[in-house]
This record gives sequence, structure tokens and C-alpha cells, in this order.
Amino acid sequence: MIRCILIVGILLPQSLAHPGFFTSIGQMTDLIYTEKDLVTSLKDYIKAEEDKLEQIKKWAEKLDRLTSTATKDPEGFVGHPVNAFKLVKRLNTEWSELENLVLKDMSDGFISNLTIQRQYFPNDEDQVGAAKALLRLQDTYNLDTDTISKGNLPDPEHQRANGNLKYFEYIMAKEKDANKSASNDQSDQKTTPKKKGVAVDYLPERQKYEMLCRGEGIKMTPRRQKKLFCRYHDGNRNPKFILAPAKQEDEWDKPRIIRFHDIISDAEIEIVKDLAKPRLRRATISNPITGDLETVHYRISKSAWLSGYENPVVSRINMRIQDLTGLDVSTAEELQVANYGVGGQYEPHFDFARKDEPDAFKELGTGNRIATWLFYMSDVLAGGATVFPEVGASVWPKKGTAVFWYNLFASGEGDYSTRHAACPVLVGNKWVSNKWLHERGQEFRRPCTLSELE
Repeated sequence: MIRCILIVGILLPQSLAHPGFFTSIGQMTDLIYTEKDLVTSLKDYIKAEEDKLEQIKKWAEKLDRLTSTATKDPEGFVGHPVNAFKLVKRLNTEWSELENLVLKDMSDGFISNLTIQRQYFPNDEDQVGAAKALLRLQDTYNLDTDTISKGNLPDPEHQRANGNLKYFEYIMAKEKDANKSASNDQSDQKTTPKKKGVAVDYLPERQKYEMLCRGEGIKMTPRRQKKLFCRYHDGNRNPKFILAPAKQEDEWDKPRIIRFHDIISDAEIEIVKDLAKPRLRRATISNPITGDLETVHYRISKSAWLSGYENPVVSRINMRIQDLTGLDVSTAEELQVANYGVGGQYEPHFDFARKDEPDAFKELGTGNRIATWLFYMSDVLAGGATVFPEVGASVWPKKGTAVFWYNLFASGEGDYSTRHAACPVLVGNKWVSNKWLHERGQEFRRPCTLSELE
């Protein structure tokens, strides 16, 4: 019942805009400037109305003084020829002018601007989508209704909200420490923290996904953690990385997930974002039965595709991926840039095509997706992790880094442990870009990290 009230309270009258604003924070920022322009127009209208009322007020004060004097001795007043003439003139001419002033509509400019801007307004789909996003955040991050209805979420620009952010981080850290302590008492097996008496391993995927988004769930044992390392990586003696090797960090062991630090600069990120913004469209998925692209409720984001030939920065980024992975990018898909919307998420999914989807990438003619490279192009204040429900891994966004994993084993079979999801963004703006590398072109290459990642 509370949820129904929450949704109804957010709904506004229908507008004329195209849908999908709520699926991209990057594009929603345009609405702020639209509203600012309307406020300026509204203030101009108010000023015009105030000027009009001031003129009417002066008329009223002048006529009040005049009629007060005239009514004391009406015959004596109109006995003066000038007074008689002015009385006739006022009633014949000036009152008509005053009538026209009162009837004059000062709102034309504001209404005209509003009509023009209305085409850029969100519509009912956006409003319902934003309302559902609040409910999704409430469920995923265990937020009470009172907290979310009052908007008491982390805000870096607000002193009180800074405390909320610290409290949120404190709760996350406390939960992490509790799970870490529990793992120290376990053997070299997955720990199984309990939730209401149920082992995490046996929880439905949805619950495991939400727990991982909150920083809870299956944790790696100390013995497994000791096998994770940080290192410098030269791309198999690639000339570009011999003197300035890339910084690698092991995020997880099985599947092997590696994070590259300082792998894309702020300047490169801004160029990629600027190229993508005008092209952002609601993200779609391929229907496994029909093969058609369609929008779905479990993928809340907008994306754009960038080709290497259209900008040297994109080409340079593509080559960097090739140099570090040893995989041929000429058969890879274009760089996909994604910006998540209000409560933006992508629920658990596979990047590779399963056996029941033999035609998933048939049009590309490049085989299955052998590996995934994911750039994080923004920090996220709260939420927005990339999680792997099958194994319990959580990878948190960090601007300028990238994560890489193989979707297929050396045999070509899909690695089902790579099923992953993008958690809802609680607070902040999440930008990422993906590069999906395919099987074709890799037959005679020696991937730099294949032996490590298998």
C-alpha cells in the first residue's frame, strides 16, 4: 500500500516528450537547464504582471482622489467646464484604455516558451520508471520507506547528507567485517553466511544478487585471498608497456577477474563521453527467440556505439585493449558506452551466447564472445557494483580502471560462473564502456593472460 502511494505521489500530468529520460543520468542533466530556462521565462512573466498591476494601482489611486473630491459637491465640480470635459473624456476614452490594460495577457511569452520546451519534457513512462527505480533501490539496499520518501540519501554537496553517506559506508564496512570474521573460521571452501537461517549458496539468484550489491554474500577465504596479487604487466613484452607497464590487480580467482588501474585518462574519458552523449539510446537486448532487439525492464541505461575509425582516441583505446590482452580487436564489437539512469541496473546475464542461442552473433560472423573488457569512466557515490552471483564476487566502480575476464574456456565452452549484473546506482552517475572480443581472429594469437585466466 505504501508503495502504491509512493508511485502515485510522483506521477505528474502527461507531456509530449519522447520516453526514456529516466534511463540515463547523463541526459537527465539536460532537463535541469530546460527547467532553468523556464524559471527565467516565468520570472519575466511575473515582472510583466507586476508592472501591469503597478500601472493599474496608480490609476486607481488617482481616480480615488478625484472621485472623493467630486462627490463632495457634484454640481459645483461639473460646473467647472474643464472638470466636465475631463469627466466625459475619462468615461469615453480613458476607462476603455484601462479596460484594455486589465485584459492584456502578459503570459504570451511564457506560454510560448513553455510550449516549445514541453517537447523535451519527460512523459508518463519516465515518471513511472523513476518511481519504480525508487522501489528497486528500496528493495536492493534495504532502505526504509520513511528514509527514501524524505530523500535522505547520500549527497556529497549537502552537510547533513554527508553524514548519511558516512553512515551508509559504515554499515557496508560493518557487514563486510562481519563476513570476513566468519570466513576466518572456515576451511578452504566457500563460506556460507546466513540470512534468516538460509545458506547464501542456496538462496535464489535474486537474493544473492541484492546481497552482493549491498556488500554482503559469499566471501573469499583467507587462503584463496593469499593467491591474489598485484603486478606490473607488460603485455608479453609489448614495446608500449616495457618501460611503462600496466598495473594489474586480481579481483577474483574463479573466474579470474583482473582489474587494470590508471588504464584510461580523464581526458580520454571526457572525449568518449562527448562522442557518446548525442547518440545515447535506450539499451536493448537481443530476444533469444526472434533475434530482435528490444527494451526490457531489467536493463535501465542508455548506450551508444563508437567505432575506432571515427576518432583517434577510440582507436587508441581499442589498441590498448589488444596490446594488454593479446586478443585481436579487429573482430571485436564496437566500443559500447553506457550511462545508467535513475536506479540504473542490468540484472544477472551472460555476455556469451549459450548452446540454445546458436544464432546470437550470426550476423557478425565472428563467433562467440570470448572475453569482456569493461572500463569504469566514473566513480559512483553509492551502489553500482558489478557482481557475479554464481561465485559471490563484487567489483566496485573506480574511475580510470578497467576489469577483464574470459567468458569462454579454452575449449570454447561457456563459463557459466561469469554470469554477472550491474547493481542499481543508489547515488551518483555511472558511466562505463565495454569491449566484447570474439573468437574469430584469435586462432593463431597467444593471449597474454590466457594461461593465468583459465
